Amino acid sequence: MPTAPAHELSRVPCPGTLMSESRPSFRPRPAMTQLLESLETETGGQPRHAVIWLHGLGADGHDFEPIVPELVARDWPPLRFVFPHAPVRPITVNGGMRMRGWYDIGGVDIAQKQDGPGIRASIAAIERLIARENARGIPSERILLAGFSQGGAIALATGLRRREPLLGLVALSTYLPLHESFPAELATESLSVPIFMGHGRLDPVVPESLGATSRDWLRGWGCSVDWRSYPMPHSVCAEEVRDLRAWMQTRLTNPVA
Repeated sequence: MPTAPAHELSRVPCPGTLMSESRPSFRPRPAMTQLLESLETETGGQPRHAVIWLHGLGADGHDFEPIVPELVARDWPPLRFVFPHAPVRPITVNGGMRMRGWYDIGGVDIAQKQDGPGIRASIAAIERLIARENARGIPSERILLAGFSQGGAIALATGLRRREPLLGLVALSTYLPLHESFPAELATESLSVPIFMGHGRLDPVVPESLGATSRDWLRGWGCSVDWRSYPMPHSVCAEEVRDLRAWMQTRLTNPVA
């Protein structure tokens, strides 16, 4: 698990070991070197769906690799998990320290002084990853885009601007960035994309109130948001993983998908 930077903790499980009822076999494989550097794991041959998972500030693509066997059920179709590494950049709120981040953070109040150019550059980078999955035979409607903290913010910002809707969005311990311009940029085609949002009630980094406000904005614009709250800090816990697994089960085993 990477060392957490001053401003944002990386994914840290709640006390206790995450358990799953069954563990499918996995076939790690090296990721393509083009586009964002990333790690890939496939849960079976010829994946029919993809999950692109974005890490938080100061972490990297390895951060959520361990979640795969805890999350995946044996009866799911073959999946390709893609864990990209964010670019290394100076982070203002951390004294200009260089670390992996999807965009700069200008102050402790993360909803203020938002890095619009950085956010939009990351949206474009994730769009290129989605296009690569399309080129490899997985259409947009079979792609889940997930992220934690900064990664979750980019997942929301990317997925809801798309004219070609994704299978679903997962936004953990996060918020909606650039909300003031969002109504004019929201793609009506993606209003029906299901969204799973999970947040810790004790989060000192991204306050739950900011996540809840984002949830309310999204619902007000017509988005379908499954909101879950947990007694945890800026982290991921076993209960959240179980809830996410059930939510993904519905998306992945629906014949229409």
